[in-house]
Amino acid sequence: MTKLLEMILGRKRVLVKENERVIALNEGRIQGIYGAGMHWLRNTRNSLEIARHDLTNPVFVSVYEKALFDRLPDVAEHNLTVFRTAAAEVAVIERDGAIFSVLMPNQKLIVWKDAGPWTETRIDVSENPTVEPSLMRRIVQARKAEAIGMHLVNEGQVGLLFVDGAQTGTLAAGVHAFWNVGKAFQVKVIDLKWQSLDVSGQELLTRDRVTIRVNISAEYRVTDPVKAVTVVKDFSDALYRALQFVFRRTLGSLTLDQILERKVAINAEAADKVRDDMAAIGIEVSGIELKDVILPGEMREILNQVVAAEKQAEANVIRRREETNATRSLLNTAKVMAENPVMLRLKELEALETIAGKVGHLTIHNGTGGLMHDIINLRD
Repeated sequence: MTKLLEMILGRKRVLVKENERVIALNEGRIQGIYGAGMHWLRNTRNSLEIARHDLTNPVFVSVYEKALFDRLPDVAEHNLTVFRTAAAEVAVIERDGAIFSVLMPNQKLIVWKDAGPWTETRIDVSENPTVEPSLMRRIVQARKAEAIGMHLVNEGQVGLLFVDGAQTGTLAAGVHAFWNVGKAFQVKVIDLKWQSLDVSGQELLTRDRVTIRVNISAEYRVTDPVKAVTVVKDFSDALYRALQFVFRRTLGSLTLDQILERKVAINAEAADKVRDDMAAIGIEVSGIELKDVILPGEMREILNQVVAAEKQAEANVIRRREETNATRSLLNTAKVMAENPVMLRLKELEALETIAGKVGHLTIHNGTGGLMHDIINLRD
């Protein structure tokens, strides 16, 4: 019965579900867009064509797009929303409060109105390509991060922003994002904390033609990041070369003995020159130190021999001094005894007592009479 009715009326019954929209064409011409319900659509000579669209995919993509907007603009406007960006615009498209899409410059998006509600936020990126932090986090959460470029600057660092090769500003610690709108963004991160730099095994020739190697260390930090990056290619390399040059020139004008004797003074003189040079490129330098002076093997042996000879000479001087003092003491004792016979006899008795305590039998060649006579004289 339905088929017969359709043939008589020249129409066809088409059922459209709630989650669908239908574009109908009769004899190759667009008739309209139809929503949920039962529709009797013209079907001249059985030429009705139906294009169904599922609203769970809210983006409108159809080969009939141009014909629809050209022939039935009111119908298209009633059912569809068109988002389009200009050459210096970015648009954030939201569906029911959640980010659905991000349009770059000169892009277009057509969506079904009934799949909304839809809102858009247009952003002019001609002057400022920076993405606000809150919007950046929402874009990342919506998995649309391909629309932006992100750069991390840690605490104690500063970021220098270059746009198309030109330095345009500085970035504080945090995460920074920029729209990918055809410009080349580069962030060079500079550490502002104190750092150490070592120049190890630097060879140089002293004034007396001795080849030595020195180890130098320095503490430095960046005080002017823009100068440090734009004035020289690599500021740490510039400091390294400055330490090399200054110490080579300073130490090369001294003999080996002077270098070994005046190490502290050499440090101060060379450090002042390095600090002045580095301050001109935004680098503060402190704690410059000549840590080691390394001699060739044969020179070390010679110096060891010299040091050994000097120590031996010092030991001989001390030994002779002590011998002289001992001799002088003996001489003084002899003079006292020569002037005082009693003292001499006391020394003899002390010696006799010491000997007697160590032997079992004692023979006195001078005779006991003489010994007793002298003791009596001592008592008198």
